[in-house]
Amino acid sequence: MTATKQIAEAAATSAGTAASRTETATAMIIAIAQRHAAGTRLGTKETLRTECGVSVGTFNEALALAQARGYVTMKPGPGGGIFVDEQSAIARLGNAMLALDTAEPSVPDAIRIRDALDPLLIDDAVASAQAADIAGMRGQLERMRAALDAGEHLEFARANWALHRVIAEASPSQMLRSVYLGVLGLLEDHAVSIAGSADAPLPEYVRSRFDLHVEIVDAIEARSGERARELIALHNLNG
Repeated sequence: MTATKQIAEAAATSAGTAASRTETATAMIIAIAQRHAAGTRLGTKETLRTECGVSVGTFNEALALAQARGYVTMKPGPGGGIFVDEQSAIARLGNAMLALDTAEPSVPDAIRIRDALDPLLIDDAVASAQAADIAGMRGQLERMRAALDAGEHLEFARANWALHRVIAEASPSQMLRSVYLGVLGLLEDHAVSIAGSADAPLPEYVRSRFDLHVEIVDAIEARSGERARELIALHNLNG
């Protein structure tokens, strides 16, 4: 068995399904590309498809994924074909987050990273948030309020994460948004419940978290950077 096929088979988690066949072929294309320098011609679509041993439809889907992830590019005309792409820093970062998302995450590490990035995003939101961003934040606060009133604490947590996602989207930094949203996604995927703090029972704790987030959005809307930073520090100190 070739190294390419070994890598591909390791990437496939449910052989026999269309999705797994596409991911297997994608892994094979990426493995081939990683053996060559940027700009190297890998061959035509048909030669690579034959090497992957998949149907035309599956190969086209896999090729599109490999292109989207920044590993290969297509060039038309004489001398064209499939070439190894020069990955941008953002593409490399995106692929790192993609790999992390499929591995067993370290939730404590994810929380540490989130807490470290929150102040940067708050600064960006204070400086850059537009009326539509503020409206989106207010919308998620209303969703949090409804979940709080209904006693649906996990839904409250989901609305809370959605609020932080809206805050992050207000940042003009693509790299900061990418890292933060990737980490936030890991936390969302592995949350099964929400617990109170050592000092407050669950309903009281959730109410205090809601009030704190209202203040954070108020500070962002008021362009009060100092107050917003104080609040996000309190937010991260208390979980």
